[in-house]
Amino acid sequence: MGLIHIELFATLDLVGQSPGGPDEDPAGFPFGGWQVPLLNEVTGAQIQAAYEGTDALLLGRRTYDIFAAYWPHQEEGGGGGFAGLFNRVPKYVASRGTPDLSWAGSVQLGPDLGAEVGALRERHEHVTVVGSLDLVQSLLRDRLFDRLDLWVHPVVLGVGKKVFDGGAVPTNLTLLEPAVTGPQGTVFLRYALAGGTPAMGDMGAR
Repeated sequence: MGLIHIELFATLDLVGQSPGGPDEDPAGFPFGGWQVPLLNEVTGAQIQAAYEGTDALLLGRRTYDIFAAYWPHQEEGGGGGFAGLFNRVPKYVASRGTPDLSWAGSVQLGPDLGAEVGALRERHEHVTVVGSLDLVQSLLRDRLFDRLDLWVHPVVLGVGKKVFDGGAVPTNLTLLEPAVTGPQGTVFLRYALAGGTPAMGDMGAR
C-alpha cells in the first residue's frame, strides 16, 4: 500500500498561499513569494531529502500549470535534481476542468478523489503532493494522506489561504522525528496520520 505524502510551507499564522512567487496565486494576495527570503542551505537540504523515494506527483490544477510551464524546460546534468525527478515520474492532476496535459507522464484524475487516491496507493509506493493548497485541504479534510511535512516560517501575514480551512476535521497526528530548526527560524515538522480523534481532558482534575 503506497504512501500519500504532503509537502507544505506555511507562515506562523498557517497561511500556505503562494510561498514561491508572486504569480503562483495572485488574486487578492499581496505577499506572493514570502518563503524565498527564508530559504537557506538547511531548509534546501530538508526539502531535497523530503522527495527521496517519490515515484509519482499528485497536484492541483494551479500548481500543475505552474510546474508544466517551468520544469520541462529545465536541464540538469544526469537527469538529477528536481527537474530530473519531476520530468521522470507520473504526474496526476486533480481538476474539474480540462488541463493541458502535454507535460510527459501527466494524467487527469476522475471526480471521486477518494477512489482515485486509493488507486494511486495501489499503483505507487510514494506519492508526493506539492503545493496545491485547495487539493491539500480536501486531502486533510477526508484524511486521504499518510504523512505531512510542514515547514513553519517565522513570519505572520494576516491574510491569505490557510493550511487548515473551515472544513478541517478533528484529527490526531504523530510526530515522526524531532523538529529541526533552520538558522533563520524555520521549523520543519514531519507528522504521520494517527487513528482516532483528539481526546479531551480537564486541567482542574490533575
